[in-house]
Amino acid sequence: MTTIASVDDCRSLLRNLVLDHERRNKRSALVLLSLLALAPGDSWSDAKAVPLRTVEIMDWIRERFGIDYKPNTRETIRRQTLHQFIQAHLVIENPDDPSRPINSPNWCYQVTDEALRLIQSRGTPSFSRNLDQYLADKPGLAMTYRQERELVKIPVTLPDGSSITLSAGGQNPLLKSMIEEFCPRFTPGGSVLYVGDAGAKWLICQSDELEALGVVVNAHGKMPDLVVHMEDRNWIVLLEAASTHGPVDHKRHLELKLLFRNCKAGLVFVSCFTDQATMKKYLTDISWETEVWTADHPTHLVHFNGDRFLGPH
Repeated sequence: MTTIASVDDCRSLLRNLVLDHERRNKRSALVLLSLLALAPGDSWSDAKAVPLRTVEIMDWIRERFGIDYKPNTRETIRRQTLHQFIQAHLVIENPDDPSRPINSPNWCYQVTDEALRLIQSRGTPSFSRNLDQYLADKPGLAMTYRQERELVKIPVTLPDGSSITLSAGGQNPLLKSMIEEFCPRFTPGGSVLYVGDAGAKWLICQSDELEALGVVVNAHGKMPDLVVHMEDRNWIVLLEAASTHGPVDHKRHLELKLLFRNCKAGLVFVSCFTDQATMKKYLTDISWETEVWTADHPTHLVHFNGDRFLGPH
């Protein structure tokens, strides 16, 4: 005989799962109940693993439990509940598409199969035994999930031969091409000072080298996606992956000039596209005194400066 999945009992369940105080409060219990598709009066045995976006979680809580979290609470739910549920391997992200871009509106969360089986037995004589087994298996589950996440990451070789991994999806396949195809051809011997991963903005940030060049790194300033220093020419090459947010247009050109206004090296601006077809959509937006590169023709540049080829102004 299973028991009713109440908010209070869900908080007790989260305590059984060794979650900290903040992750077993009422908000976190409601989030878990929504991910299990459980409404007031449902039994734990009715639980399902339903992939939901954050906004859908909030909709479920409002419609089934009558609690209307305001839109600005969405970030709190993500950062103060869902992230920790993921770290505890209670929940996984994007089970349908692990390579989904971090900024996708379809980013979703789902209770793991192992946790679901345990939760469905809540209130039965087997729950205690299942809980002990689940907690004993957690380190192994954590390793499995970590390996699965690593498999979908994008390996990248930097110009100096060292390696990094980018999160899957978004503009990162293009960013990989920029590092591995553009840099050897057009910035030979250059040092990568900054890489902005779609999932980890400051993946590489050589702040000491940037500051030595007069660039003060500001967390609130929107850095380009890739920054390369060509010491032999005293150039700083600022590359934007234009697949998501567009090219270096007139507005972005001015923003980057302002961000790098104290730089002691000459500034070179490059818009990077996956292919020429995408580039053509933005031709009228691209700023003068900038360069354009497409990954489908990696040996060529289009220069919008007129009087010189790949150089600072």
